[in-house]
Amino acid sequence: MTPMLPWLTESPAGHFDTVRDVPLSKLVRDDMLALILKGVLVPGQRINEPDVASRLQVSRVPVREALRELESSGLVISRKHSGVFVRQLDAAEVRDLYQMRGLLDGFAGRCAARLPQAQRETLLTLLEASVDAMLQAAAQHEVQRYYSENLRFHWAIVEAAGNQQLSETYRGIVQKLHLSRLKNLSQDVGMKASIAEHVEIVQALRDADAERCEALMSHHVGDAYQRLHKAGLPQPAAAAATESVTPE
Repeated sequence: MTPMLPWLTESPAGHFDTVRDVPLSKLVRDDMLALILKGVLVPGQRINEPDVASRLQVSRVPVREALRELESSGLVISRKHSGVFVRQLDAAEVRDLYQMRGLLDGFAGRCAARLPQAQRETLLTLLEASVDAMLQAAAQHEVQRYYSENLRFHWAIVEAAGNQQLSETYRGIVQKLHLSRLKNLSQDVGMKASIAEHVEIVQALRDADAERCEALMSHHVGDAYQRLHKAGLPQPAAAAATESVTPE
């Protein structure tokens, strides 16, 4: 079964009347989350509470509750006397999030490589299909399709680790990082190199080599961060100052 991508969830708008036993604020939150992660609501954009309430045909109370939840997850920010805005991540925060993601991906890779053979084979079948899909997307220069498949590859490994806290923390990190990726989804940010790294990860899993899989996963995330720099991701101030006097 193809794993669910929680950061690319579908909007439930239009189906509120068919949902039972789900808090209204959660439905509103999921709707706004979907719009943010699809890039309909872009970083820096103000979220108009009355407009959201009118579109979803709800009162402003569940909208405010939903916005508080999104703020606690780091996807929106409330500014006194100004309103609520979609977060714009600064370069230092993006760097820190990639460092944390590298640790989590590495841990997930180690856990996955230690799965019983039958479970690893099931995971490998899914990952090999994902690599094939990435190759097809790269050949057709379909960057958004490649990016979604890349996320699916990593999420499959994270879920296979069987650690609920890992999954929830990873979900939050990738959702925030997705905000920084939206402007780059039309650019090839090293698909060929990235796919080669995915192939190595699959082989390490097939060999049940936990240490190598952990290292490959962690380095892969670090390499992805460096590729984003070349695609125009802003540098943290200290790094930018260093690079201004240091040749590559």
